Amino acid sequence: MLSLYMRLYFDEDVSVEIATNLASRGFDVLTVHDAGRRHLADEAQLAFAIQEQRALVTHNRVDFELLHEQYLASQHLHFGIIIVKRRLHDEIVVRKLLSLFDSVTGEEMRNQLRYI
Repeated sequence: MLSLYMRLYFDEDVSVEIATNLASRGFDVLTVHDAGRRHLADEAQLAFAIQEQRALVTHNRVDFELLHEQYLASQHLHFGIIIVKRRLHDEIVVRKLLSLFDSVTGEEMRNQLRYI
């Protein structure tokens, strides 16, 4: 059963400070570093996020847009991909993620690609 709230998995290209900020507010977040999965391929990171039923947060737009399309075409499930613009300050990203939490449930994020 999926949680009402999104559980997040942060790719290694996203600031750990963002994950720390959200965790301090009680959100369920996991970073690539904390999971011991640094330097793995994008496919492996998404597979792990799926195994953990987490939406993946990344700056890597090109690769994860392609993976999203491949998953949809093959009718495979993922728990959401959130692509963050690279030039945003951490505090702005936190605010945008909090806004997303307020508007979308974990279940509604299934197979979704969102941009913040």
